[in-house]
Amino acid sequence: MWPRGRLSRRERRPPGAPAAFPALVEDDLDDLYDNAPCGFISTLPDGTIAKVNATLLSWLGYAGSDLVGRRRFVDLLSPGSRLFHETRYVPHLRLYSEAKGIALEMRAADGTLLPVLITSIAKTGRSGAPLFIRTTVFDARERRAYEDELLRARRDADRERDRLRLLVGGLQRSLLPETLAAPPGMTTASHYHMASADEVGGDFYDLFPLSGDRWGFFLGDVRGKGVAAAAVTAAARYTLRAAAVYDPEPIAVLRNLNTVLYQEYAARSHRHCTVIFGVLERGAGGVTATVASGGHPPPLVIRADGSADYHTTTGGTLIGILADPRLVARTISLRAGDTLILYSDGLTEARTRGGGRYGDRALLDFARKLGPAGATAVVGALAGLLTTFAEVDDDVAVIALTEGGNRPSA
Repeated sequence: MWPRGRLSRRERRPPGAPAAFPALVEDDLDDLYDNAPCGFISTLPDGTIAKVNATLLSWLGYAGSDLVGRRRFVDLLSPGSRLFHETRYVPHLRLYSEAKGIALEMRAADGTLLPVLITSIAKTGRSGAPLFIRTTVFDARERRAYEDELLRARRDADRERDRLRLLVGGLQRSLLPETLAAPPGMTTASHYHMASADEVGGDFYDLFPLSGDRWGFFLGDVRGKGVAAAAVTAAARYTLRAAAVYDPEPIAVLRNLNTVLYQEYAARSHRHCTVIFGVLERGAGGVTATVASGGHPPPLVIRADGSADYHTTTGGTLIGILADPRLVARTISLRAGDTLILYSDGLTEARTRGGGRYGDRALLDFARKLGPAGATAVVGALAGLLTTFAEVDDDVAVIALTEGGNRPSA
């Protein structure tokens, strides 16, 4: 503590300090101003330089006589900084009497630019009018170099992300048919929504001809995302197509896929999936679709009269988690104007703007408002529906098949 008494400020000193302590402090204060680790500059209200410390002079390569009374502060700025100083900095300073942490560039005597951060305070007289503008100048070269390095790293990361997204997009497309085939007398449409451009999803679908006038179709969803899920997706897709060639009966096809996936059940890389597989066969009155489901959301049918309903296969077990899953098949009749819809649960589990999940009931109500509608119209409407949700946090695959008969489909 400073001793109390009648000593003047210059004479006061801490206990035990030498008698010359006040003078040493004064000398140190002078030296601190001139050789501080930052620049100091004082200007008149019109910007004329009135005082500048040695630190700032050394940074800029000037002598004090070059600047004091001869130059204005704005004369030391680069063109861009000068414009900002005149249009933003000075008005702010006049209004608030201070401005803090402003990034500018000062031009040195040799023409090089020095990035700086400045803080200014207006010293006012009793009348409130400004007498001086006191400005502290911080060397921002290391900060600028750090920011440039961050910017380069950000650009590199952006390029890497773009490259990754191209790879992800290419891998995703390789797991889906380029175009969805159309059996004779039917129209088809499909849509795939990626929840993330940075990760390949596990949804898959296909529609392909079998022997005779039959066609096979499926839509599935592998648990998880990423390369491991993509590998299982590819295996599931090709296993389903190969199995259908030997025995297209839907339950047999799913049992074949289950055998393949269950072999890796004990491995850390194991993935199970939900999938629905069906066979289309044309008859005299239209098309029948025999379908079997392994834990997948049920098919939805919009009839030509505008009605809509689910066609469940109650009891279907997830594929790949049991050695002998319980599987159930059912047959759906499709007549002229009827549309069969398959979808993954990313659609019904999407989060609405109200905060809840969309749900099966809401999807059914949506379908009933659409009917009657053909494959293209249905898929377009569902793609539009996805844009209305607050969040779609899982991939969504949709395919629709419309029986044409003697009536054109939308």
